Amino acid sequence: MPTVLGFDLETTGLSAENGHRIIEFAGIVHDLHTGKALGKYEQRIDPKRSIDPKAQAVHKITLEDLRGKPVWADIAPKIVKLFGRVDLVVAHNGIGFDLPFLLVEMDRVGLELPDVQICDTMLSCKWATPDGKAPSLKELANSLGFEYDLDRAHSALYDVALMMNCFFKARRDYPGFLITPFDK
Repeated sequence: MPTVLGFDLETTGLSAENGHRIIEFAGIVHDLHTGKALGKYEQRIDPKRSIDPKAQAVHKITLEDLRGKPVWADIAPKIVKLFGRVDLVVAHNGIGFDLPFLLVEMDRVGLELPDVQICDTMLSCKWATPDGKAPSLKELANSLGFEYDLDRAHSALYDVALMMNCFFKARRDYPGFLITPFDK
């Protein structure tokens, strides 16, 4: 049974190269054909650094919320294992944001992510906006008939669950949206 991992991150800021860190990881594994959720992993992480006020205004996570949480080196092996168990990875803005953050964080602790096919719903779903631009998660969700809850948005688990609902609905309603080797 082919499986897909949807994941999302929250961070201390916008640039891993400038020392910003991951503070929340959420992933949900699904059966690629049925869409059934098979398991989830959610973890907040102590970044051992400050959070940019602009980032905190978006995700509402404070350093107090992260006190006593594991550091990246403690959870990175679990994430490597999670990526190694799936056939496809899905992230919204994954190519431009999430994956670069993961790669920098993994490199920092001497680990590598397994090579796996990636779908970036922001890049793959330009049909969701009237002008063909890359959609925000809110725009993608609304185009597919899902409500976007502003009070829950930017929680990694909420965002990944909504993104995966969009992913599976797009696979059903838009033939050819994402053809994987498992669809042939």
